[in-house]
Amino acid sequence: MDQVLFQAMEVFWAKGFKSTSFEDITNKTKVKKQSLYGVFEDKRALFLSALVLYREHNLLKLQEIIAGEGSPEDQIDAILSTSMCENREDARKGCLMVNTALEFGISDADVTKQVEGMNNDVRLALEEVIEKGQAAGQFTTQYTSSELALHLANALQGVRVLQKSGQDNQQTEPILRTAFGLMKT
Repeated sequence: MDQVLFQAMEVFWAKGFKSTSFEDITNKTKVKKQSLYGVFEDKRALFLSALVLYREHNLLKLQEIIAGEGSPEDQIDAILSTSMCENREDARKGCLMVNTALEFGISDADVTKQVEGMNNDVRLALEEVIEKGQAAGQFTTQYTSSELALHLANALQGVRVLQKSGQDNQQTEPILRTAFGLMKT
């Protein structure tokens, strides 16, 4: 079922929730509509499950970086590298959570909960690395780790919006390098 959910997530990611039909999902997953309805009550329930999967997948990536070898500065650089899309097609795809936030706003409490949860996951991961970096003298203490994490998370989200609207890495990479670089001592 995880493979089917992953494929459904890709469809929602490419088309958005409102533009995705069950036919789009069944074409991608090769699973009959009745079978999907047997597991997921409706398209919204499938979408929410896809958001959870996306969030868990991205949190796992962040946790692997934080648990890995290297200094806090190396870990921040790894987060930056992971955040940069390797090609224009991936960049235009954007971030599923940012795309969802732009599509829904705050109109659906369950969707908003997933978006806010992802934002919180990223902020807390950044804050953990920044705290270690501040203790090691690698990052500025002019601002709290919480303030710096909020700043970096905002820069990451802003870049995702720019990428979704067609900006390439030549234009977005300097934004992230500056935001990440300003906190280093």
